[in-house]
Amino acid sequence: MTGTGTPRPGRRPRRAGHRWAVLAAALALLAGCGVSAEDRPRVIEPPGGPHPMVTTPPAEPTGQLTETLCFVRDERLVRVDRRVPSPSTPDTQIRYLVEGPTAGDRDAGLATALTGASRITGVRITGREALVDVADGLAGTGRTDEMLAFGQVVCTLTARPDVDLVSFLHDSRRLGVPRADGSLSTGPLTVSDYPVAR
Repeated sequence: MTGTGTPRPGRRPRRAGHRWAVLAAALALLAGCGVSAEDRPRVIEPPGGPHPMVTTPPAEPTGQLTETLCFVRDERLVRVDRRVPSPSTPDTQIRYLVEGPTAGDRDAGLATALTGASRITGVRITGREALVDVADGLAGTGRTDEMLAFGQVVCTLTARPDVDLVSFLHDSRRLGVPRADGSLSTGPLTVSDYPVAR
């Protein structure tokens, strides 16, 4: 004779059997929810509607050297000194302009007219002239801040010790670029073509 709480030999307690049944059902349910593998990659279309781009300002820079970048405040170019760990290449400086001012500079009202859609594809220096390659995203966009975008590049690159002139190229041809006075120039530009506040 067995005690009331002791299971008989050869028989599994009801509660343990119930737990096993629940576990088996849960595993079967999870297996049915899996996503099967596909033979080829599939393009996933984004949902409709606007997709605002959220930008995070770069961290406050640190470094032993100082270089000049040009941003925008009240539709005017403004020079900003930024600390860097080592001398920047022209391409790196363009990236800084696209990333925009730091949080502290934004609090001071600074912004950038250059964006990720500006499509500057490269910069090379020949003699003392910087040749800036521009794709369709910046060439002839008709944007009201187009002059400021080009001015930011000219102002920043001519602040380098190895650059006096800046020209813009599109499909290997010199691009007509708006100056501050509204005229277009295909020739080399200097910082005197754009008024800069300090």
